[in-house]
Amino acid sequence: MAEHETLPLTGGCRCGAVRFNAHGPAKRVGVCHCNDCKRQHGALFYAAAIFDENAVSLTGPHSAHEGRGFCTVCGSQVFARSGREIELHLGALDDPSALTPTYELWVSRRAPWLTPIPGAAQFDRNRENG
Repeated sequence: MAEHETLPLTGGCRCGAVRFNAHGPAKRVGVCHCNDCKRQHGALFYAAAIFDENAVSLTGPHSAHEGRGFCTVCGSQVFARSGREIELHLGALDDPSALTPTYELWVSRRAPWLTPIPGAAQFDRNRENG
């Protein structure tokens, strides 16, 4: 966790219909540069904090497609689920500066003009296979 993080972390979608609270420390905070994340988010990278699913509460009208959670009112992507974990999009936090990524995935696909996050571990692909 970043030293300036305050709990609970709160956030939500663009219109405010979906809200979340994260009550425990993030298991990890990272950035992914893979092509799937780029296309899914329409951005050059995806930044998320991963929590145990029981550490996060969600309220409001939301749905999911293939584990990717979104607001059914405005369509904003807010979270993703994988196994017993929930990923909260850093851009959906009320204070997006509350967490600092400690690793970057798929740096082999990072845009050449983006610089590495200072102090963050760098992985050519996923964490499991470097």
